Amino acid sequence: MRASMSQGLGMTSDRTRRKLVDRLVEQGIDNEEVLSAVESVPRHFFVEESIAHLAYEDRALPIGKRQTISQPYIVALMTQALVQAGEVSKVLEIGTGCGYQTAILAQLFDNVYSIERIESLSLSARRRMRQLGLQNVRLRFGDGNLGWEEHAPYDAIIVTAAAHDVPSQLKCQLRDSGRIVIPLGRDGYQDLVSLDRKGSEWQQTLLETVTFVPLLAGTSQ
Repeated sequence: MRASMSQGLGMTSDRTRRKLVDRLVEQGIDNEEVLSAVESVPRHFFVEESIAHLAYEDRALPIGKRQTISQPYIVALMTQALVQAGEVSKVLEIGTGCGYQTAILAQLFDNVYSIERIESLSLSARRRMRQLGLQNVRLRFGDGNLGWEEHAPYDAIIVTAAAHDVPSQLKCQLRDSGRIVIPLGRDGYQDLVSLDRKGSEWQQTLLETVTFVPLLAGTSQ
């Protein structure tokens, strides 16, 4: 594990989390590091108390501002695609949201940089990172389409909102032989794909059909 987590956050039944992991295995998630990360991160900590009892079901849940926390299977699938990219140490996440995906990444990679365009969500995620004791995460409030050039190049980039095309700034900030995982398409369902950079060429692999909120430009409160 790259990061440590606070204990005693409540609703931390090992059995409940193990059931979630077992379901992910049945769905094809087979990377032990990813499964261990999912089991260790308290998903209920990232949603409102009123729906915390739903946290370990394999479903997306609302987090406010018309945003959602992705279902565990999709989080695990996207994370597994990054792990399988090879030597990955520095990851850029576009769309921090509540911070759940961010916390999963922090268990697996040395340095995680994450950008959120909605200020209130970014502030809440920052608080959660502190409470969980995650030291290898840096958060930023800003437009994810622009990436975070200061810390580029990245070994991998994960985008948790749907775009018609990969933003050019993100492509420029990925190192050669790096990987981007992103949902492409806007209306209805999208294609979750991994894009591997080989110089000026890009190799695309379809991972799953998904439904994500759109990747928007600019910032919001």
